[in-house]
Amino acid sequence: MRPPHPNSHRLRRGRSSEWGRGYLVTTVVHQRMPLFQDWRLGRLLVAELRQAHERGQVDSLAWVVMPDHLHWLVQLEQAQLTHVMQAVKSRSTLAINRATNRKGAFWQSGFHDRAIRDNQDLRPVARYIIANPLRAGLVDRIGDYPLWDAIWL
Repeated sequence: MRPPHPNSHRLRRGRSSEWGRGYLVTTVVHQRMPLFQDWRLGRLLVAELRQAHERGQVDSLAWVVMPDHLHWLVQLEQAQLTHVMQAVKSRSTLAINRATNRKGAFWQSGFHDRAIRDNQDLRPVARYIIANPLRAGLVDRIGDYPLWDAIWL
């Protein structure tokens, strides 16, 4: 008997992304394994976020790498959101699996995104993202958490 197929692929059906629009993206590690408790693995993911920014695909506005997931606020520049996320997830999987001698899936399939309205200020969204380690009780001050950044700080 075949295991049930997750339905996350259906979230993308009929959706498109717009250049110049801001998006809050969340993606989760396979089986919610807290692999980013090792901040060195988190830095490998951050390098891939930076690559997407430097290639001009996105303007990376804010991000936080939590132990088992990523929150990333981007403004699309020259790519569709699905292509950016596929590349970041694929390249980070290769780098992290290589560093840990692992094989197989690293990320859960799919991702969640929320388009930011044109007239909505992006800074409150960025503040919400980077405050995640505080709300999760991982640190008492955001400056003590090693895996976050925002362009306004």
